[in-house]
Amino acid sequence: MEKMHHIIIAGGGAAGLELATQLGKKLGKRGLAEITLIDSGRTHIWKPLLHEVAAGTLDSSEDELEYLAQARWNHFRYRLGSVVGLDRERKEVLLAPTLDDEGQEIIAERRFHYDTLVFAVGSQSNDFGIPGVKEHCLFLDSTEQAEHFQQNLLNSMLRAHTQAKPIRPGQLDVAIVGAGATGVELAAQLHHVTRLVSAYGLDTIDPAEDIKLHIVEAGPNILPALPPKLSNAALRELHRLGVSVHVNQRVVEVNEQGIVSASGVVIPAAIKVWAAGIKAPPFLRNIAGLETNRVDQLVVKRNLQCTRDDDIFAIGDCAACPMDDKGNNVPPRAQAAHQQASTLYKTLVRRLKGKPPLDYTYKDFGSLVAMGKYSTVGNLMGGVAGSMMISGFIARMVYLTLYKMHQAKLYGWPRALLISFLHFLRKGIDPQVKLH
Repeated sequence: MEKMHHIIIAGGGAAGLELATQLGKKLGKRGLAEITLIDSGRTHIWKPLLHEVAAGTLDSSEDELEYLAQARWNHFRYRLGSVVGLDRERKEVLLAPTLDDEGQEIIAERRFHYDTLVFAVGSQSNDFGIPGVKEHCLFLDSTEQAEHFQQNLLNSMLRAHTQAKPIRPGQLDVAIVGAGATGVELAAQLHHVTRLVSAYGLDTIDPAEDIKLHIVEAGPNILPALPPKLSNAALRELHRLGVSVHVNQRVVEVNEQGIVSASGVVIPAAIKVWAAGIKAPPFLRNIAGLETNRVDQLVVKRNLQCTRDDDIFAIGDCAACPMDDKGNNVPPRAQAAHQQASTLYKTLVRRLKGKPPLDYTYKDFGSLVAMGKYSTVGNLMGGVAGSMMISGFIARMVYLTLYKMHQAKLYGWPRALLISFLHFLRKGIDPQVKLH
């Protein structure tokens, strides 16, 4: 009996999970290929929502997807573990041992053979080697980190509420380094959340006086990916919310007291969040001789194949994919990962038929930045109208639709709409913010 073609997808983020689900339905269900998804976590949540998990306006336990269940429903296999090595000669991936919270081994080191390998391991924050960032900053690269931030914030407020001494200046201040979408969205959410928590009984805290929110940006503008008109609109909204925005302030040090910039400005803050810059996971650096760039992304061709191995592909934030002939790469955005997953799905189906891979072309459909309950700004691109700027309620609805499209890829539209309906029903019985 001929051995079935084995496709391994390393990484269960939006791109990897969508790809595994589609391939499972198309190939796995029919016995045309074996599909395996490998991820170090047991559940998935859409990464653009992590700032809401961090703020506490989204309970991850209600929105997360169980990999084992998704695999069962969609005819692929799920393996728990972290890829740490690659043997291209034997065509095997190496998984590190899986440990529990006490450091005890649950699953021993393993190797899995592949015929086609896809890296979709995403990205993580880039601290650029700046002193003190790792030691004193919180990150929002995973659900666990976002939940850790939420607990840290809530515990700080509980401590301040019950202490005998007056709240000291800066005790509850939050500084966010990086004025991209994550930083701006988090700041707006925190403004809303700190007032909600105070209203739920922590009334000795005056959010307007005791909690100061800062955004620190090395460049001259916030939200550099957006047109200036929308960036300025978001800036006005942040100022209206009382968020202090510090532009042209390149961070050179982070210490226990706060943030230090190259110009000598010191921004005091008890809680520091790093949301500036990304890089691929460090285990990819020159892995098995594959070509990587300075931020450890795998360099791929337009067809998403790695430059030094046609049996290995990379998509999403971990891939350096050419966008044009000028040397520009596809930006690390959720829409790009979604598009690449769709293109690679078609390529891998064609691959089993002996057909050549398809080239991927990036289509920019615009950007949206949700500022909590207060506003959403963005631009939609394409069509006859070209670029159209939107804000307010319409922009918020478009933003929510993007998440629904991701859910529909994973569950189908009937179930995605049912999930939305159940969330609507729970609004009447759940607090507006997670309080534990």
